[in-house]
Amino acid sequence: SPRSPATTTTEVLRAGDTRGARLQALPREPGALLLHRGMRLTLQPEREAHPADPEAALPAIGCTLPQALAQVRKGDRVWFDDGHLGGVVRRSGTRKVEVEITHAREGGQKLGADKGINLPDTLLDLPALTALDLADLPAVAAHADLVGLSFTQCAADVQALRTALAALPGPSPALMLKVETRRGFEALPEILLAAMAGPAAGVMIARGDLAVECGFERLAEVQEEILWACEAAHLPVVWATQVLEGLAKTGQPSRAEITDAAMAGRAECVMLNKGPYVVEAIRTLDDILRRMQAHQEKKRPLLRALKAWA
Repeated sequence: SPRSPATTTTEVLRAGDTRGARLQALPREPGALLLHRGMRLTLQPEREAHPADPEAALPAIGCTLPQALAQVRKGDRVWFDDGHLGGVVRRSGTRKVEVEITHAREGGQKLGADKGINLPDTLLDLPALTALDLADLPAVAAHADLVGLSFTQCAADVQALRTALAALPGPSPALMLKVETRRGFEALPEILLAAMAGPAAGVMIARGDLAVECGFERLAEVQEEILWACEAAHLPVVWATQVLEGLAKTGQPSRAEITDAAMAGRAECVMLNKGPYVVEAIRTLDDILRRMQAHQEKKRPLLRALKAWA
């Protein structure tokens, strides 16, 4: 994501004492890049990226997972900010890649800080658990009922997490496997079998990343197949990403959002994102799901008696 590295002041002021104080190296304001089709930018490790550096040949965007950059190849597609901006890799290297913007609004489009990066064409060979993940697992196992595994790619990822949890004292928490890449979707049967080998697990349909990875036109089909497979495996499903997002953020839902929320009733759990109107979104979602429970049970219509005209 495009953000400047955090810096700190060199001295701390005590209350009422300003003699000889120096204040320097203040954190930079989070920046935003205005990108047009045809522009090029550099994607490189986060700590090396300085978007506003006037001496840089190209604007730079930082990646929080620099190991992935070494596996990107020329011609691979790159998507930013949930697919709002897209480009193609024109030059690749072990530390940075050069991307040409091919998808942006007319007149340019801003890319702000802390936005996601998707590499749908790149076969990433990365460990399921980072060193930080392994360091955090003892606290997770001791205090949490559930541990989520983001970007679950294959059965080996599930097995690696179970092995790490089994080495810790006490009962292992349940697993929530987030399916958010094309590779994860293609390996779903093996992932479900690995999940069923343990005491408790569920699957999250991370529809934002899935739409970018598989194509927006395929999302409806992909989420249907995940629901069918998980029902056959008797694993609960979380329906996630942008449910009633317009209502949560602005207080006014769209018609498409209402239909989408009704479809969410076929899962065991629905995830809402934060927003100033999230309480209203919860009330609306509760009302929609209660109504739909009489019409639909998971993937099966109930064909209840119609009473709207009684």
